[in-house]
Amino acid sequence: MTAKVADSAPSPGASHPRRRGAELTLLAGAVLVSVLGHLYAGVATSGRIPEQSARYAAGLAVAALLAHLAVRLFAPYADPLVLPIAVLLNGLGLVLIRRLDLTTPGHAAADAQLLWSGLGVVLFVLVLVVLRDHRVLQRYAYLSVVAALTLMLVPVFFPAVNGAHIWVRFAGLSFQPGEFAKILLAVFFATYLAANRTALALTGRRIRRLRLRLLPGRVLGPILAIWLLSVGVLVLERDLGTSLLFFGLFVIMLFTATGRIGWIAVGLLLAGLGAYAVGTFEPHVHSRVEDWLNPFASIERGQGPGQLAQSLFAFGAGGLLGAGLGHGRSFLIGFAAKSDFILATAGEELGLAGVTAILALYALLVARGFRAGLALRDPFGRLLATGLASIVALQVFVIAGGVTGLIPLTGMAMPFLAQGGSSVVTNWIIVALLVRLSDSARRPGAGPEPDPWARTRTRSTRTRGTRTRTDIRPPEPEATA
Repeated sequence: MTAKVADSAPSPGASHPRRRGAELTLLAGAVLVSVLGHLYAGVATSGRIPEQSARYAAGLAVAALLAHLAVRLFAPYADPLVLPIAVLLNGLGLVLIRRLDLTTPGHAAADAQLLWSGLGVVLFVLVLVVLRDHRVLQRYAYLSVVAALTLMLVPVFFPAVNGAHIWVRFAGLSFQPGEFAKILLAVFFATYLAANRTALALTGRRIRRLRLRLLPGRVLGPILAIWLLSVGVLVLERDLGTSLLFFGLFVIMLFTATGRIGWIAVGLLLAGLGAYAVGTFEPHVHSRVEDWLNPFASIERGQGPGQLAQSLFAFGAGGLLGAGLGHGRSFLIGFAAKSDFILATAGEELGLAGVTAILALYALLVARGFRAGLALRDPFGRLLATGLASIVALQVFVIAGGVTGLIPLTGMAMPFLAQGGSSVVTNWIIVALLVRLSDSARRPGAGPEPDPWARTRTRSTRTRGTRTRTDIRPPEPEATA
C-alpha cells in the first residue's frame, strides 16, 4: 500500500510544468495575427499586398523562434505567457507603423523598427544566457545607480528635441539614455529596499495619537534624495513622463517592501508638489499643462487642431469597432503619430474593442510579472519583479493617459507599440528579466517565502507532560510619514 502511494505521488516538478509547447503555440498565433494585420493594412491602403510582406513575416517568425529556443534551453520553467505577449505587442506595433508609412512615404520607419526589434530579441537571448541567477544583480547595485544617473544627465548637454532634453544624437544615430536608466534604477531600488525593509517598516519615532511613524534621517535621506532627483530630471530635461515614472517606481517598490499604505500618500503628496511647482514655472511643461486643460484652444483661435485635439478626434472617429486598418486619418496628428500618439491610430482603426484588447495584453503582462514576484522566495527577486512590471504599467498609464486627455502629454513611447529603437530594446531586456524571474519562481521546490511571523504566532510549552498553545499576534500596521 505504501509503495502504491509513493508511486502515485507527484514528482517534485509536477506542480511546475514547463509549458514550452503551449508557449510555442501562442507564439505561432501571435506571429500569424501580426502578419495578417500587415497584409490587411497593405491591401486596404494601396490595394495590393506590400512588397516587404515576406521579409516582415520571416523576420518576425525567426525572432520569435529564436527567443523561444532561448527560453526552452536557458529558462525552461518560465511563464509561458510573457514571451508571446511581447511578440504580439511588438508585431502589432510594426503593423501600425507600417500602415502609417504607407500614407507618409517620405518618413518610413517600419524597416528600422524591425531591425531594432531584432536587436532587442538578440539582447533578450543574451540576458538569458549570461544571467543564470537574478540574485547576481545585487552585487552591482551601486554601479547601477551611478550608471543610471550618468545616463540621465548626458542628454542635458545635447540640443533639445521638441522642447525636451531626452535624446542623444551622435553620428547620425539617436537614442534615449533614460530608457536604459529605468532598468538600472529598478535594480538599485530592489537592492536598497531588500536590505533596509526592516528599518523602513519598524524604526523611527512613533506618534500613537496620529498612528504615524517618523523615520530617522539615515532612512529618510535616500527617499528625499530620490524625490529631489525626480524633480531635477523634470527641470533639466523638461520631461514630465520620465520624472513621474522614476518617482512612481520608487513609491510602488517602497510600498511593496514595507506594506505601509502611508508611503503611497507621502509619495503622491511629494510628486504633486514637485509637478505643481515645475508645471507652473517651467515654460515647456506649463504649455503642455495648458494644452491638457483646454485641448481645443488652438481651434478657437483659428489656428486649427493641435496634436491632442487630433488624437481625441481619432478616438472619437474610431467608435466601438474602428474604421479598419488602413482606413483612418490619424496621420493628421503629425510628426508624433508613430511614437507618442501611436495609440490614437489603434483607437481610430481598431476602435474601442481593439484598444481594450491592447490594454488587456499590457495588463496581463504586468500581472504575470507581479505573479512571479509573489512566488519568489528572496526579497530582492520579489522587489525586482514588482519594479519591472511596474515600469511597464506606469509607462502605459502615462502614455495612454496623455493621448486620451486624462493627464498632460509626455514624451514617452508606448512599450513595444510605438516607434523608438531605445524603447523597444529596453522593453525586450525587461521581458528577459521577467522570464528569468518567473523561471526561478516556477522551478521545482520554489515557493513563497515563509511568513516571518510564523515562528511567533504560536508558542509551545510543556507543563507536566502537556502542551499549551499560546497565540501571539503581530503588531497592527500603522500609517507612515
